[in-house]
Amino acid sequence: MIAFLALCVWVYLVFGHGRFWESLPELPPALPAELPAVDVIVPARDEAETIGPVIASLLAQDYAGAFRVILVDDHSTDGTAALAGSDAKLTVITAAEKPAGWSGKLWALAQGIEHSTAPVLLFADADIVHDPRHLSSLVARLTNPRVDMVSEMVRLNCQSLAERALIPAFVYFFQMLYPFAKVNDPLSTTAAAAGGTVLIRREALQRIGGINAIKSALIDDVALAKAVKQGGPIYLGHAGLAASIRPYPKFNDIFSMVSRTAFTQLRYSAWLLAGTLLGLALVWLVPALAVLLGHGWNFMFGLMACALAGVSYLPTLNRYGQNRLWALTLPVIALFYMVATLSSALDYWRGTGARWKNRDYGTDL
Repeated sequence: MIAFLALCVWVYLVFGHGRFWESLPELPPALPAELPAVDVIVPARDEAETIGPVIASLLAQDYAGAFRVILVDDHSTDGTAALAGSDAKLTVITAAEKPAGWSGKLWALAQGIEHSTAPVLLFADADIVHDPRHLSSLVARLTNPRVDMVSEMVRLNCQSLAERALIPAFVYFFQMLYPFAKVNDPLSTTAAAAGGTVLIRREALQRIGGINAIKSALIDDVALAKAVKQGGPIYLGHAGLAASIRPYPKFNDIFSMVSRTAFTQLRYSAWLLAGTLLGLALVWLVPALAVLLGHGWNFMFGLMACALAGVSYLPTLNRYGQNRLWALTLPVIALFYMVATLSSALDYWRGTGARWKNRDYGTDL
């Protein structure tokens, strides 16, 4: 009765797992009562295609407090720094050569932090454009009610066929792995962040030992959230005022994005890999196979599990404006992510490891 076990898992996920499927919360535009100075740090490596509009959107923030933007050029070869433009609020620095033991992004962030003085820091990816009201809304959430860190899952690009098929599911699976309600609950140990937009108090960063406390982390946003939450509350939500402009036009682009860090998430453990793949097979493949091949109660249990899965996916599809029929493809989409996870492990065992922006993290840390 494996189909019945799968149904029991889905009953728990839908009704007892932090309402992960709600695709909430989302910060509204808001004006903060407190106006601390903010330094926005943007690490960038070969981001010529996106850096212009990204920096322009940050400089156009309507935040009433003092703020400036620090762009850290991480040895780009495509003229990223020159394309950022110039402004009195913009400082462009070149990162020093990365020492062993650091991930590239975190080393660039560390360089920006060294040049910053503000009590509040915004870590912003170089592919995300911001509504002029975004910084104000982030600071408003940081200060009332007070938390140590605010992070948002920005709206990801969802135009190509590959993106429409896989990006909403990527967000949905992230919510399942880290239910936002649990992240935002100070009594829960669940901690996560979405690294594209992270607003953090300098005192909280200093409390954990600075960014060098997580210097080798490839999944740096989650590592930072876990460290910060040990000493104070954090917030994670969806962004209505920020969006990524990085395209993933092909299925292989998304496959590479997932396989780059999936085995890292599993702490390079073969046991965790096996358990994850078996768990995903139980949750996604068993119900689908029970519907297609089962009879009697097996068919009914599979059908009910598939119904719960599909209905739970609808809020995320609605967020991305996608046809609800995509919910019927979830087992196939899950299989895609399972294969990408397995590929991540195989790459690690072959010694190739993660690679991003012409930097090999299998050997470069």
